[in-house]
Amino acid sequence: MKKAGLGLAAALTLMLTGCASAPPSNPENLCDIFREKKGWHEDALAMEKRWKVPVHVPMAMMYQESMFRHDARPPKKYVLGFIPWGRVSSAYGYSQALDGTWAEYKKSTGHTFAERDDYGDAMDFMGWYIRRTNKINKVSVTDAKAGYLNYHEGWGGYRKKTYLRKSWLVGVANKVGKRSNTYRAQYQSCKGSLSNSFWRRIF
Repeated sequence: MKKAGLGLAAALTLMLTGCASAPPSNPENLCDIFREKKGWHEDALAMEKRWKVPVHVPMAMMYQESMFRHDARPPKKYVLGFIPWGRVSSAYGYSQALDGTWAEYKKSTGHTFAERDDYGDAMDFMGWYIRRTNKINKVSVTDAKAGYLNYHEGWGGYRKKTYLRKSWLVGVANKVGKRSNTYRAQYQSCKGSLSNSFWRRIF
């Protein structure tokens, strides 16, 4: 009976963990995301306070990168068309940060134990990247389109305008910019109630 109880507890833990890490049920609406995902709003506000980056910008970029999946990875590479041979890149997690860029973030911020499959860590990383983009390439932290092009091509690639050879990428960046504007309008309509619910949970 004891072993059975332990097995049931383990199964329940796995089930609850899976629910907690599942993508939001309505990723099209920022208010619904924050209402469903307890703690995400507080993490987003912490990012905004630290990096002075508005919440809706990294959220729009995260939607595009991972659809809010904690364990998102790029597609596999295949040799001869059918033999799996690693991944297209080392991107992983909510933010799809590359190994090297994530290591740079941890070294720069001292956030040694940050994990790419942790939402709060991923949001802080994106705030850091957007702020660095602002300093390096003078892109406004509210410009989600240009911010995404920097995110995808890197700071050097953006300066060289490598994205101009990728019409598909410019199209994606336009979508990120539009989503950022949509998220901003949605967030303005519910930010007060979200903040109030946070303080009610504390007191």
